[in-house]
Amino acid sequence: MTRAAEANIDGLVGPTHNYAGLSYGNVASEKYAMTVSNPRAAALQGVAKMKFLHDLGIPQLVMPPQPRPNIKTLKRLGYRKLTDVPTELLHQLSSASSMWAANAAMVSASADTNDGKVHFTPANLVSKFHRSIEPAVTAHYLKQIFPGEHFVHHEPLPAHAMFSDEGAANHMRLTEEHGKKGVEVFVYGGASKKYPARQSKQACEAIVRLHELAAERVVLLEQSAEAIDAGVFHNDVIAMSNEQLFIYHEKAYTQIDSRLAGFTNAVIREKDLPLKEAVATYFFNSQIVTLPRGGAVVIAPVECEGNLKAKNCFDRLMREGHIEAVYYLDVRESMKNGGGPACLRLRVVLTEKELESVHKHVWLNDKLYQSLCQWIEKRYRDRIAPDDLRDPMLAKESEDALSELAAILKLSIGQ
Repeated sequence: MTRAAEANIDGLVGPTHNYAGLSYGNVASEKYAMTVSNPRAAALQGVAKMKFLHDLGIPQLVMPPQPRPNIKTLKRLGYRKLTDVPTELLHQLSSASSMWAANAAMVSASADTNDGKVHFTPANLVSKFHRSIEPAVTAHYLKQIFPGEHFVHHEPLPAHAMFSDEGAANHMRLTEEHGKKGVEVFVYGGASKKYPARQSKQACEAIVRLHELAAERVVLLEQSAEAIDAGVFHNDVIAMSNEQLFIYHEKAYTQIDSRLAGFTNAVIREKDLPLKEAVATYFFNSQIVTLPRGGAVVIAPVECEGNLKAKNCFDRLMREGHIEAVYYLDVRESMKNGGGPACLRLRVVLTEKELESVHKHVWLNDKLYQSLCQWIEKRYRDRIAPDDLRDPMLAKESEDALSELAAILKLSIGQ
């Protein structure tokens, strides 16, 4: 077995972070639509979560925001200046949604692929226009952060509903430990009555082929219609996993594949945590991580600490020995837009050689943490109302902020 660790690469919250309610089917996004956001607080909360993981000894990387408003798309649509863009479209072009790196790509560990390399497929995100304009820049960032012979970068799947792909938020990996071969679990949406499914079965099957995964080590699970219509727009809103541990809500899937029985399955019952409260607290959108010394801990949104049922479920998981501790962190600015701790990160299992090949300037350490905090304090507004997106100064401020960030991370910030 090759020694390996799971790194988290978090998306930095962008300077135009706002609440436009663009994600139909995401209960929190709709609830807080058109309210005032605080980009500075949002970015600082995200960086603080990264620092917390780093201090636990978890490899932590940083991915920049995408340029917003998206001037390239604006021009493709025939507009020459922001003042001409209709309000609804301006909100789409100004979304800071790339902060949720769990939707950036599907990633397969080198232990699982036939060619022994780490494979990346950027998500096409075709189900939402504001996210469908992200893949090209996502691919640009991933190629810079993970360069060289150890990594394979695929193009996003065709931009059609048949191959709708929303990334690692619908993917899990179960294994005895990170460096060993695993079972890759892909989750797709079935028929639902209220909200549309976002991940297609055809997309999952295409990624299995692209990533050269052995069929016997792949499981496809179908989300239940009841879960989707309760606001479970991605699998990471109703399940979480780490190494041998698979935690999921009893109403998450239409059926559980028998091949998963060999792992540690911890089922959360509806009577203990109803679907509605699971979605409201983002209980399952927590991060489970393996500490360097061994043992697993959970990074959960603070909303779970304030909900008796959610907290009782975590307490039970600790009593049963599945996890050692739960740390409740404040990412409220992200939560109001429908993304918890797990939404903010993309997981990448890396061997020692692969770790050494990563672009060195995106590894979070104390120095980079201080630089990012100073940059945020200097460059970000503490208030954005929906009408503020029309302010031409905001576009200039965002452009200047990302130019400075490019120098800090020594990356090309693409549009």
